[in-house]
Amino acid sequence: MNRTRILVLATSAALGLTTVAACGGGQQTAAPPAQQQTNQQPPDPNQVKLIATTVGQLGQVVTDAAGMTLYRFDSDSANPPVSNCYDKCADTWPPELATSSTATLDGIDQSAVGVILRKDGQKQITINGWAVYRYKQDKAPGDAKGQGLMQKWYAITPQGKKAAGAPATGGANTQGSSATKVAPTTSIDPGAGGYGY
Repeated sequence: MNRTRILVLATSAALGLTTVAACGGGQQTAAPPAQQQTNQQPPDPNQVKLIATTVGQLGQVVTDAAGMTLYRFDSDSANPPVSNCYDKCADTWPPELATSSTATLDGIDQSAVGVILRKDGQKQITINGWAVYRYKQDKAPGDAKGQGLMQKWYAITPQGKKAAGAPATGGANTQGSSATKVAPTTSIDPGAGGYGY
């Protein structure tokens, strides 16, 4: 009988210690902050950033991460989205390329932004179907020297329309948008000539 009593007491003590440990009776240490943050993905340095910005008398137009004005070309098509600027044209008007699978948008509706596959194999950003370009002669943020050139090139608005107004020079007349940023999203497989971010 003594043996059974000792066995029951030993079993009860072991069960009690297990319960106390499971319920947090033991001291636990938190992981150092550096270890807790290792699961976060570092930002993609190639991520596309499009910003709705007020440029001179043009009003609100789209600029890239460096603040350079972006343009659309009347010889392109928005439906279906097609770029017709290659070779010498693309030297003067470099296409705004999709260098990442994600984009950060400030003041531009996510549904308006897409990507087309150029015939040279590169992926180019579109806004409401219009392929987007920079102008080689714009040297500083806020420049819009390409506005109205050849009556075919226009700064592009966040809605994909042509900006109205005179060409702008210099960054003194620029203001950032107060719009909130849309979370980055990944691109989808190209279907009928274009695909979105």
